[in-house]
Amino acid sequence: MRHPVVRFVLPTLGLALLAALLAQSIGLPLPWMIGPLFAVAGARMAGLRLQPLAGGRQAGQWAIGTALGLYFSPAVLGQLAEHALLLAAAALASLALGGVCALLTLRLARVDAATAFFASLPGGASEMANLAERWGGAVDRIAAAHALRIMLLVSLVPLGLTLSGAHGSDIYIPQSHRFDLARLPLLIAASLAGVGVLRLLRIANAWVLGPLLGVGVLSALTVPLSALPGWAVNGGQLLIGCSLGSRFSREFFRAAPRFIGTTALSALLSILLGLLLSLLLAHFSGVPLATLVLATAPGGVAEMCITAKVLQLGVPLVTAAHVLRVVVLTLGAQFAFGLFRRRFAP
Repeated sequence: MRHPVVRFVLPTLGLALLAALLAQSIGLPLPWMIGPLFAVAGARMAGLRLQPLAGGRQAGQWAIGTALGLYFSPAVLGQLAEHALLLAAAALASLALGGVCALLTLRLARVDAATAFFASLPGGASEMANLAERWGGAVDRIAAAHALRIMLLVSLVPLGLTLSGAHGSDIYIPQSHRFDLARLPLLIAASLAGVGVLRLLRIANAWVLGPLLGVGVLSALTVPLSALPGWAVNGGQLLIGCSLGSRFSREFFRAAPRFIGTTALSALLSILLGLLLSLLLAHFSGVPLATLVLATAPGGVAEMCITAKVLQLGVPLVTAAHVLRVVVLTLGAQFAFGLFRRRFAP
């Protein structure tokens, strides 16, 4: 019998590459993530036994976090400090918006309060599942809900922004934007050092936030670094797309159709609420609406920040907003759940 990598992983990567090239040729936004995501998800739901590369998602997150860290120059940090109140408001609002979606899920899906609440918060799937497990939530359904939410977000938000003509309005450029083989080892060392620190501290999303921290510190100190080659960033998106697409299967939709349907409705509501929040924040802050749409979108750090990079929309602000939201959700989710359960649980 052939090795599983040859039987399942290589066909997955081959299909993902073809889908990415096709998506790029027809001008889809975020082609290196959206193409693989839909191709792999469709193939798995058709019954094909495809598997992502082991560690591929982490490798993809590393590439994206490293690329994002290059944006954090001293001038950018100064501008972020000016928007500190805006960033805090967006992060805190994510708890309230998640609570609204959780109430919808609780009423329509007929699940327990823990499952409804942690399936609806716009946090990382693994972090929300771990928190829900402490309260007796259904971990498998929560993971499925987050996979479906991210799929809808990655599909709808970049397309909507592209059709609105929002591409290319970002005035920021990376501190280091040229590939330099001599400085590449320092870039890699800084990014991996950041991963090591966050993993040692057991902080979630270490493979995207760690490189962001390590490279961001050197960028802020104006240390000359190499940029990542374009193929590395595209490859990172492809690996994340494969990982997301591999979460879907025929059983995914057969297991709990009512819950999956409600989750899709809740995800669409979260996108709408995020849009309304961005309109409100844009009115009071003067920050471009397209940038705030991404900053308030209920997606994952890696997915939304790479969307900002590809569309050139306020990369540092979007990144800072999503990083701060991760912190707020991780620290405040259990307290917010206590309030939600006392007020709405039967």
